[in-house]
Amino acid sequence: MTSDDTLDRLFATIATRRGGDADGSYTASLFARGRARIAQKLGEEATETVIAAMGDVPRAIVPEAADLIYHLFVLLADAGLTLDDVRAELARREGTSGHDEKAARGPLPLSFRAE
Repeated sequence: MTSDDTLDRLFATIATRRGGDADGSYTASLFARGRARIAQKLGEEATETVIAAMGDVPRAIVPEAADLIYHLFVLLADAGLTLDDVRAELARREGTSGHDEKAARGPLPLSFRAE
């Protein structure tokens, strides 16, 4: 099995938890608490991944990366997005320099800029 199969199965499982019993499922409890809480958890996991990356044990990054991916998938599902949406965006960017792609996006709307 490829990692894509594992990631697709994980995403499908997460999507089925939306609207589920928050007492019986951590994923359902995240959905029940709303997008702001999901985003907060994603940020926490990103920070933990960075901390692991700064350490001396590269393998310590793996469980943190798994947590980060899981929480990103919950966020995507909460927003009604899929892995195919992400795949399409990555395909759109394929062959384009990261600098060029970012420049083509233009400035962030004021509502997204840090004050």
